[in-house]
Amino acid sequence: MSIARWRVLLPGLWAGGLLCVALLATPAPFALLASADAGRVVGRMLAQEAWTSVVFAIAVLWLERNAAADRGARFSPGMGLALVALGCTGLGYFAVLPLMSAARAGQGVLGFAALHAISSAFFAVKLMAVLALAWRATRATARTSS
Repeated sequence: MSIARWRVLLPGLWAGGLLCVALLATPAPFALLASADAGRVVGRMLAQEAWTSVVFAIAVLWLERNAAADRGARFSPGMGLALVALGCTGLGYFAVLPLMSAARAGQGVLGFAALHAISSAFFAVKLMAVLALAWRATRATARTSS
C-alpha cells in the first residue's frame, strides 16, 4: 500500500476507534456493572486507547512530515492536528489521570468531577482534531482524483 493511501487510511481508523470508545465502549460497562467495577473496566480501555493514540499520532506525524517535505514545506496543517491530538492524549490521560486517583482519595486541589470534565474535554478536542485530520486527508484525495 502506498504512503498516500496510509495517509488517508490511518486518520480514518483512528477517528473510528475514538468514536467507538466514546460512544460504545465506555458507556456500556456503566450500564451493566457496579460503578467501581465499571470504572476499572473503562480505565483499562482508556489506557489502551491512550497508547494506541500515541502510536497513531507518531505514524500520522511521520506520514504528514513526508507529505510536507514532498511539497517543499517543513510543517503542514496535518502535522499540527496530529500534534494537537498527541498533546491532548498526553495531558488528558498521562497528566490528569494521576490527579483523578488522588482526588478519589480526597487529595488535591480539584475534585474528581472537575478532573473528569477536564479529561473529557481533552478527549473531545483530540477527537475533533483527528476527525479534522481524516476529513482533510479524504478531501485532499478527492481533489487529486477529480
